[in-house]
Amino acid sequence: MTTRDTYRHGNLRHALIAAGVELARAGGPDAVVLREATRRAGVVPNAAYRHFTDRRALLSAVSQTALAHLARAMEHTLAQAASDEVNQSAAQAASRPGAGTTPLSADAAPGAAATAAHARLRALMRGYLGFAQAEPGLFRAAFATTEMADTDAEAATGAGGRTAFRMLADALDELTACGAVPPERRPGSEYFVWATVHGMATLLIDGPLRHMLPTQVEEAVAQVMEAVGRGL
Repeated sequence: MTTRDTYRHGNLRHALIAAGVELARAGGPDAVVLREATRRAGVVPNAAYRHFTDRRALLSAVSQTALAHLARAMEHTLAQAASDEVNQSAAQAASRPGAGTTPLSADAAPGAAATAAHARLRALMRGYLGFAQAEPGLFRAAFATTEMADTDAEAATGAGGRTAFRMLADALDELTACGAVPPERRPGSEYFVWATVHGMATLLIDGPLRHMLPTQVEEAVAQVMEAVGRGL
């Protein structure tokens, strides 16, 4: 089969994006160039212009794909938190007298809901930070875009159909719904959380915190999360 036959029906676009993602993974956004992407895809450089007008267009597509990887990492830590929450609730229920027959009191329910909502926000933040540390090249490429629309595009969503930004916003909506965040403080609070976690991620991979020991990183991350909780 010829190269031309291989990339009929739009496959070349996907191949170029995949090549761009691998370039970004190894060298960050600066490594994403059309000529190298076409070389890796096995086509002549001019073939790329059928799908991307210039390097910026390819980088935008790579950024959205990297954002999707970030969203999936956050989904993973959120799923882990949900599993831990179920196991903890089961253990607490089993330890109560008359377990299985005595429901939680009405007064206890709101507090439990707020605790669970805070845990889910922390899980999302951990997923964000974990992805930055595990995939620094992709993380840098994810935010090489200067268009807010790129961060909320369908191509930037995780398996659940939500972007990283949307998951943070939804977690804050949940905190507001259970009374943990006053309604008047909810508008715009996603930018506060996003800026905080993104700043921490940048310090960990590109700033002075990149030389910290794992135990020091864990302590610093815990302090940042606590500060976010207090600041909401």
